Parts: sequence; C-alpha cells; structure tokens
Amino acid sequence: MRAAARACGDGVRAGVWWFDSILGGQDYRRYVEHLRRRHPGCAIPTEREYWRQRHAEADRNPANRCC
Repeated sequence: MRAAARACGDGVRAGVWWFDSILGGQDYRRYVEHLRRRHPGCAIPTEREYWRQRHAEADRNPANRCC
C-alpha cells in the first residue's frame, strides 16, 4: 500500500514539475545560474524585475507565440 501511495505521489510531483516547466517556472532560476556562471560581476535582478524585462522584451519583439 505504501509503495502505491509513494508511486502516486511521485507521479503528482512529476506532473507539477512538468507543468511548471511549461509555464516558465524554472526560467528565473536558470537565468540566475547563467548570470553567475557566465557573468559573475553582473548584478542579478530580482525575480520581479526579470519577469518585467522578459515581458517588455516579448512585447517589443513578438516572435512565435500564440497571442
């Protein structure tokens, strides 16, 4: 019974992780890791600043997107 509950919990966690990845939930963390690795002296924006910049850039340069 515990094995089935654990498997179910693992499946739910995997589904949440996948859905979060699709919506961009990991993007800020990856961006910060990139800045630290490739641009160590660069200031790291807050998550709020990151999303504002990202959406402003998407509005300035619309690429392949649905809306």
